[in-house]
Amino acid sequence: MKHNSWYPPRAADQVTCLENFRNKLPGYGETVGLTPAQISAGVADCRWMIYVIQSWLPAARAWALACTDAADDAQTGDGATLMELPVFTAPTLPTGVVAVNTGALNRFFALVQIIKDNSGYTEAIGTDLGIVGGEQGAPDLTTLKPEFKLSLTTNGVRIAWGWGGYAAFLDMIELQVDRNDSKGWVFLATDTTPGYTDTTPLPSTLTKWKYRGIFHLDDQQVGLWSNEMSITVGG
Repeated sequence: MKHNSWYPPRAADQVTCLENFRNKLPGYGETVGLTPAQISAGVADCRWMIYVIQSWLPAARAWALACTDAADDAQTGDGATLMELPVFTAPTLPTGVVAVNTGALNRFFALVQIIKDNSGYTEAIGTDLGIVGGEQGAPDLTTLKPEFKLSLTTNGVRIAWGWGGYAAFLDMIELQVDRNDSKGWVFLATDTTPGYTDTTPLPSTLTKWKYRGIFHLDDQQVGLWSNEMSITVGG
């Protein structure tokens, strides 16, 4: 049976995958023909990636948000406080974690392939190491885009969107609307359950509203904006 795309797209699941692999690799290393140096390097790569994904990246993102707020304060604050700019302090490295050369994920995948190519490798070992995936391949997150339909209900405009079969690889959808009011595209909502109703009061005259959406993974937009959909409301 062919398996593919075993490495998860979500950061939290990646951490789980890497943690499982680095904990169990020493127990299988000799069986699949790895040298002590290969095992140590593989464990070090995993531990470094876990730190970067789980600790450093969230801290960096939080700092970036603080910088945005600081820029706003610098320009439009109340003028009564001497400003101090936020300084980024990286999370302390856990005991035993050291920086490694760039390309740790590439080396991780290469090591997995070495394991799978060894005569001592079995499906049971692959399953225990977490390097055997399901039959469904991950989508191309650079080209994935939502599809939805619009309808007018008694509660407002219904946006019938779906995951396109990739719910396991995505977190939410971001929806925007252009109400033909010279404001252009504005944020409408983020939604994690397919199907959303825009309950904004309808205008008194016939107006065309446009909608679009884009998927999110780990609080970041992924893929492409959907095709723009429009519906006539009001009157």
